[in-house]
Amino acid sequence: MAINLSVIFRVVGAIFFGYVGLRMGAFLAEGDSGTTAVIFWAAPPVLFTIFGVIAGPFLFLEPLRRFQQWTSDIEPIQLVLGTGGLVAGLLVAALLTPALVSLPGIGGVLAPFVVSAILGALGVAAMINREEQFADFLSRYLPLASRRMGHVPHQIILDTSAVIDGRMADIVQTGFVMGTLVVPRFVLDELRYIADSPDALRRNRGRRGLDILGRLQKEAPVPVQVSETDFEDARDVDSKLIRLAKSMGCSIMTNDFNLNRVAELEGVQVLNVNHLANAVKAVVLPGEEMEVHIIQEGKESGQGVGFLDDGTMIVVEGGRRYLNEQLEVIVTRVLQTVAGRMIFAAPKTAS
Repeated sequence: MAINLSVIFRVVGAIFFGYVGLRMGAFLAEGDSGTTAVIFWAAPPVLFTIFGVIAGPFLFLEPLRRFQQWTSDIEPIQLVLGTGGLVAGLLVAALLTPALVSLPGIGGVLAPFVVSAILGALGVAAMINREEQFADFLSRYLPLASRRMGHVPHQIILDTSAVIDGRMADIVQTGFVMGTLVVPRFVLDELRYIADSPDALRRNRGRRGLDILGRLQKEAPVPVQVSETDFEDARDVDSKLIRLAKSMGCSIMTNDFNLNRVAELEGVQVLNVNHLANAVKAVVLPGEEMEVHIIQEGKESGQGVGFLDDGTMIVVEGGRRYLNEQLEVIVTRVLQTVAGRMIFAAPKTAS
């Protein structure tokens, strides 16, 4: 059964203000007797209780909602570090309290409160300022422990290149991607900037990316959320992505080769769609036979080029004369390059 917070805070308001009214009635009735004392004892508690029932949700519920909204805008690691710093500062202040209360004059009364406030604030500031160092530590060691225990990262940050690439949305739809997809606000801003470009090709790419995000929010089997965290002092979007991934302790999904390399050097896990596409391509071994459609000439003399259904290029020696024809070939060797896999073959009729 769902809990009605409004009813709870009406009860809390009634109890709190009813008690205040009771104390006020006792103060007003002091020294009086008879009907006046009864009125003083009864009227303030009743009136204050009614006021508490009516005003309780407004006085308590709205501040609670604002506090929840404020905490939801804070990154979890900042909330944890800030709480830890506050507790550490208050513990140090508690150790100093016996010495502070012994100070002469009013200072002995106020000093513990002032020192507690100062040390608590310093503890929060000191811990939050070390956010990136803690995030770097967690990103290096906790993912390793999670993998050993069979867990997977629960958040994945999407890069602009991965959003624009339509394959990412299809991969998510298959259910192989588990966890929350995080789209940083600065990535959305970059997509909007590309979508407003005067260049037609860039404009279409940007609009495609925004359409894919809309599709993910409506159809994806995993949650999609927008992160408002930004790093104003970062040079570019790639730097912001790496710092955000380190602060959140999660991975980045991208197709950007340079971002891939830099992120790996920074100790951030990268999910590269191109690498995934190459990994799931059919394995072809030398000596296997297949049929390929020769669609263009190769770079070398006499070569013909065709493609498998998954986009793998097949270079056929002596295949130029079979241009625009279906040809049975025998695989001679398979070459794995940075750009992908290439297959070299020869016409079966020539063997």
